[in-house]
Amino acid sequence: MVTLPEIQSRVPIADAAARAWRIAAAVTDPEVPALTIEDLGVLREVAVDGGRVTVTITPTYSGCPAVDTIRDDLVLALTAEGFDDVDVRLTLTPAWTTDWMSETGKDKLRAYGIAPPTGRAAVGGVIRLQLAVKCPRCGSLDTKELARFGSTSCKALYECRACLEPFDHFKVH
Repeated sequence: MVTLPEIQSRVPIADAAARAWRIAAAVTDPEVPALTIEDLGVLREVAVDGGRVTVTITPTYSGCPAVDTIRDDLVLALTAEGFDDVDVRLTLTPAWTTDWMSETGKDKLRAYGIAPPTGRAAVGGVIRLQLAVKCPRCGSLDTKELARFGSTSCKALYECRACLEPFDHFKVH
């Protein structure tokens, strides 16, 4: 009988890295479970060196409370698939930006009831003002900000004046 570690030792590292990336990419964000960490742009790198998998993530904020859960979920997901030596590294540079979110992730946010970020982050450039945030439920632009910080630091709380529903807006940063 051949064991999983023996099979993995025969698999080229590139294949193992691609497999490890797919597993890590499927881990969901604990604060917005409709998104994976890949959708969010938090997953930055997955490397395989021999039997060790090193995953690099960048949190949405330096004090993001979800980081420990994401780290634990990555270790659990990878070890469940036979990777016994998993190291999750946190990097704060470059700082995470909503520009790293995938279009699929933005669509998932909208479907989940959260207005996705629009525009691009002002990294070394002009700071653009957003005049309106579109309601993810009815599509109206007749919305108003109720609180600069919503359910998490990366979101603001809005209300739609058309359908009267409150919603989070993922802020551009």
